Amino acid sequence: MLVDVVAVVGDHVAVFELGVLSEVFGVDRRTAGLPGYDFALCYDFALCAVQPGLVPTTSGYAVAVEHGLERLATADLIAVPAWTPRDVPPPAELVAALHAAVARGGRVLAVCSGAFLLAAAGLLDGRRAATHWQYAPLLAARYPQVDVDADVLYVEDGPVVTSAGTAAAIDACLHLVRQAHGATVANALARRMVVPPHRSGGQAQFVESPVAVPDDRGELAEVLTWIQEHLADPLPVRDLAARALMSPRTFARRFRAATGTTPHRWLLDQRLLLAERLLEDTDLPVDAIAARCGFGSPDTLRHHFALRRRTSPTTYRRTFRTRGTPTG
Repeated sequence: MLVDVVAVVGDHVAVFELGVLSEVFGVDRRTAGLPGYDFALCYDFALCAVQPGLVPTTSGYAVAVEHGLERLATADLIAVPAWTPRDVPPPAELVAALHAAVARGGRVLAVCSGAFLLAAAGLLDGRRAATHWQYAPLLAARYPQVDVDADVLYVEDGPVVTSAGTAAAIDACLHLVRQAHGATVANALARRMVVPPHRSGGQAQFVESPVAVPDDRGELAEVLTWIQEHLADPLPVRDLAARALMSPRTFARRFRAATGTTPHRWLLDQRLLLAERLLEDTDLPVDAIAARCGFGSPDTLRHHFALRRRTSPTTYRRTFRTRGTPTG
């Protein structure tokens, strides 16, 4: 369950990072419910600090923080919208509150340099973590017990999610929404925010064109649209390259430049996204969904679901089945 979300700030507030958390979790959407649910998505969102009051931002103005750390006691998700990368011990009471939250089943999200707080608190020991590429070498050097990945958008390791900087925070937040409410709600929220509905955590931070499907002017737009319309078919890279009138090597290089990932990884993501929609919105059996999404067999679908979604198709359907009359 994801209902109570609290962002905790230090002696300065990172405006953009806090803005992402506020947009995803702090906007009251009761006037416009999201597709597939008969309730509106509305989180109990709050901002807290060790010392409540006016906290300066990195942009020259102050933010009024109403709550102290006691607000963390009930949070389902504690989000850290950046933190100082200076080698300064975090407040002991904040460290204790973070550990208490994880111990009772809560989750923690660090945005950008927020990973420094979680690492200092010991929550990243033995875990894989992401941060902004600019901070990754410092994080790895200071906390060798943390497996720092400088290349990816975000990482989920147990109850802890860490993301790279700026826009990668949106991807991490939508990932959490997707886990809590399903692909239909997450995709609808992404459309309202005018952002790509899904970029996997493993996608590279260095992306020339970060949108999953380029616009009509992109040289691969036609091929990517065609792929999405033919996910049930075998789609070897050599055939896709021929369709784009490129050699396989050139196609792979330009595909990564346009999407930030490999053709195989992007195709797998598209098939999983389609499978999620069919599990949520239809009564098709798992074997039919596997065939329609190009997995060939239900065992292959189950394998990729377990590997990438950490659940089974049946459990996913039971959790996120859209209310209303299913269709074939």
